[in-house]
Amino acid sequence: MSLPAQVCTRCVMDTSDPGISFDSSGVCSHCRTADEVLPYYMPPEGVSETRLAALTHRIRRMGSGHDYDSIIGLSGGVDSSFAVHLACQMGLRPLAVHFDNGWNAELAVENIQRIVEANGLDLVTYVVNWAEFRDLQRAFLKASVVDIEIVTDHAIVAALVGLATEHKIRFVISGTNKATEHGMPEAWVWNQHDWTNIEAIHQRFGTVPLRTFPHIQYRKWFAIRAFRRGLEYVEPLNLIRYRRDEAAATLAKTYGWRDYGGKHHESIFTRFYQSYILPTKFGIDKRKSHLSARIRNGEIDRPAAVKALESPLYSAEELANERTYVLKKLGFDDAEFKEILAAPPRPHDSYPSDVALTRRLRMLYRATHGIRMRVANARRAESKPTHL
Repeated sequence: MSLPAQVCTRCVMDTSDPGISFDSSGVCSHCRTADEVLPYYMPPEGVSETRLAALTHRIRRMGSGHDYDSIIGLSGGVDSSFAVHLACQMGLRPLAVHFDNGWNAELAVENIQRIVEANGLDLVTYVVNWAEFRDLQRAFLKASVVDIEIVTDHAIVAALVGLATEHKIRFVISGTNKATEHGMPEAWVWNQHDWTNIEAIHQRFGTVPLRTFPHIQYRKWFAIRAFRRGLEYVEPLNLIRYRRDEAAATLAKTYGWRDYGGKHHESIFTRFYQSYILPTKFGIDKRKSHLSARIRNGEIDRPAAVKALESPLYSAEELANERTYVLKKLGFDDAEFKEILAAPPRPHDSYPSDVALTRRLRMLYRATHGIRMRVANARRAESKPTHL
């Protein structure tokens, strides 16, 4: 018999996250971690401007003489759209890239077009091979793993890295941010850079060869992120006091941008995955994490989040229509899909993965980073004048 759910007294996260813990006041581990981590990402006035100015100077200096000084992925959602807006406000010259995996909502295309045209940006639409991508999504559904979305997330990163290399661009700008994305349970997601896992699942359940699908080995990605080998990933939204509600309002006023009503719902498949597959098969409602992050960020209060969770993920009519559409597009009949939903979940690392490699490389980074910091501190100490 399952134990009754315990809900955090500060946010709305509960024991649907198997890794959660609570203190004597009923405050969850995500909130306690946020208390330690988030202050850095909520800088006071003046600090944000200083951080952005330093980043702007570095990107513009290193991008001088090139057609573009940066590259940025644009989905049409709040975070990536505001990252583009901020980059243009900083005076940067980004190449905008949209990854089209065949699941774009019509509104996403409109939002992208408005932002690109208003800022006079060049846009590359990277259209993935649909037969290969569909086969990957089908394979992940058959594998019964929780994070089907890593096939898209991985391909976006690989496509950006490839285009950045092609155009001799040093900086990749990301809309990733701690303020609104903090606290996602580890059990609900998987490392999107784990190409070994993606490839293993496809080899087990796929049928279409992946001849053109963009991918990047974890070692290469780690070298980029940890040691800036050839590219630098920068996250300007982490340099400001970022709020999703204020960002959405700015985008609407500036570009006529329109919201989707849910995080990452610019993709039809993502909406169906988060609103139906995750709750039905895995007992996961990602709104709990998304709303909890916004509570910690001061955007909404807890009663408003509780009320939002009481709303159904789909109306009966919406679910019926979207289910029919998604199954037809993926090539599943109703019986096959019911069988997939009924199959017990399997952990990602029950298939080959980069888990062991990830641990080793992170240990290497911590060791080398520690050495670099000690050397830097010693040099600073030596450079200080000695007062007699």
